[in-house]
Amino acid sequence: MFYNRILLIALIAWAAAQTAKVIIYWIINKKFVLERFFGDGGMPSSHSAVVAALATATGLQCGWNSSLFAIAAILAIIVMHDATGVRQETGKQAKVINDIVKTLEARGRGELTPAETLKEFVGHTGPQVLVGALGGIAVAVIMDMILRK
Repeated sequence: MFYNRILLIALIAWAAAQTAKVIIYWIINKKFVLERFFGDGGMPSSHSAVVAALATATGLQCGWNSSLFAIAAILAIIVMHDATGVRQETGKQAKVINDIVKTLEARGRGELTPAETLKEFVGHTGPQVLVGALGGIAVAVIMDMILRK
């Protein structure tokens, strides 16, 4: 598994994006939350970083005209579109539902446990997806150069 350069590059891109997500959240919110390393949503999109790195590494290793690159590129497009579409809407809906639940709780109408509260960090904005994709491409190019030696 660790001899699969494409897989390794994709995993490194995920780790880099998730690390950046923790640091950016810390800078913006003045609060270190390690949980952001494993969470969805936020800047940059790690999903976009992974699929962009996967497609780029596949193109670099297998060729830009290969069937494998075509499959990876289409997968990347679908994942990034989904991140800014369905998943972002899901996060917006979760926020509204959580606000409704808080209002009901304030009126004494029951209470949800933290496990029952809906996740609001689910999808991504366009800039989050773009930065994730660019980061994934950069990781793939840099790691490809390092691993080829």
